[in-house]
Amino acid sequence: MATPVKITLNGLDMVVDAVPLELEAFKRFGDVVANPRPDLHPAMAAKANDTAGMPFDAIVANQGTAIKYQHVSRMENLYDQAPSGRTGVAVSNMFVCASRSLGRQVEAGKEREVFPVTVLERHPFTSQTFVPLRADPQSRYLVVVAPSLPPSVGDQQLPVPSSRPPGTVANRELPGRGLPDLKGLRAFIATTDQAVTYGAGTWHSPMVALGPADKAIDFLVFQFANEVALEDCQEVYYGPSTVMVSLQPPLRASKL
Repeated sequence: MATPVKITLNGLDMVVDAVPLELEAFKRFGDVVANPRPDLHPAMAAKANDTAGMPFDAIVANQGTAIKYQHVSRMENLYDQAPSGRTGVAVSNMFVCASRSLGRQVEAGKEREVFPVTVLERHPFTSQTFVPLRADPQSRYLVVVAPSLPPSVGDQQLPVPSSRPPGTVANRELPGRGLPDLKGLRAFIATTDQAVTYGAGTWHSPMVALGPADKAIDFLVFQFANEVALEDCQEVYYGPSTVMVSLQPPLRASKL
């Protein structure tokens, strides 16, 4: 793992409200992967023999027993621009994520649960996709992301790709070299019916599973890597400041 950059925020005190994860709100940072037509059974699509106008250029597949939604998320491998010259290869890992401890705050007579953001990370040369495996419809996880600031002295040692290869189909611009812009930090609550892809170079919190202390969520994680620490993962740890994500009303009481 790369040596983290340590930052003191000079007393920055902010609270960001978590909202439900939706494709349009998240598209600046990556992709939300979920069944776009859960109301449509494959047999109905096959019988109609018409997928025109359906999302992701859908087609009927597998002898009429499946709907294939194409390119629901685009994986990126930009390691050809890594300073080490080492090739990035596809890797798949499993993360078993225990539920995080949440704090509690009371403001104006209303209680809310809060998650303190103390570290953000990014994978500058690869996208990273988390696919939850747990079938429990009540399970939730928290997705915290931030845009990048303009380049500065504080991030000049962090390698990032300069551009995408010509002709690359991409859903967003590369975020650039800068450190996280906390004023643009966003937080989303995802269900286990949703997978999430962080775009290459997107600052994000390590995975935050929500729920009772004795529970965990299993994720399959797909990305590229070359085993050069500073090229695979860059971390920023924050000093004694208060950057909180608010879950209101309390999630444990209302959802789990």
